[in-house]
Amino acid sequence: MPAPDDVPVSHEAPAPPYLHRQTVGGFGVVGIRPVDAEADADVVHGWVREERAAFWGMNGLTRDQVADVYAHMAGLDTHHAFLVELDDVPVALFQTYEPAADRVGDCYEVAAGDLGIHLLLAPADARGARSGWSSALMGVLASYVLLGLDRARVVVDPDVRNEKAIARFLRQGFEAGPVVTLPEIDLPDVYLPEKKAQLAFLRREVAFPA
Repeated sequence: MPAPDDVPVSHEAPAPPYLHRQTVGGFGVVGIRPVDAEADADVVHGWVREERAAFWGMNGLTRDQVADVYAHMAGLDTHHAFLVELDDVPVALFQTYEPAADRVGDCYEVAAGDLGIHLLLAPADARGARSGWSSALMGVLASYVLLGLDRARVVVDPDVRNEKAIARFLRQGFEAGPVVTLPEIDLPDVYLPEKKAQLAFLRREVAFPA
């Protein structure tokens, strides 16, 4: 049946549902949803092209190349990309991966229940950087991975030169692991240069003691 003339018809696709929502005191409601490779490309490209995101490894990509990267990832069972929103405003890019299916799995002994993550914070908005925000956000992500996904341990592999990120993880309760060299990946759909990384691990019993 045709829509009545006086009823507006939306041609926009509905936003993907949140997989996790959590209220954070002093900040608002944090939601985690899958990245929409095309719809979110402008936002994500705006973040990854900045010099501050150099360690993310996508500085030189165009908007369409960024969309292609996340469209490719959407077809994988082992790697997933999410947009984190605060009160429905994008604030971070969050990725998870199965270490056994990633190059990091060649560099340490993967344990059952491990899940790797990558996190890129959005630049501070007009309100400026707020004290305690990164710690609060990490708490939400830990809750999603360790409790919501029932994982035993979070694994991170920041570049050894990214001292700020390493310090943030250690403050959050991560335990420093070995420094390793992640091998180069050169495939038709994916290219990753060799990376010297500092592994670190957050166990569920440390983040959420009984």
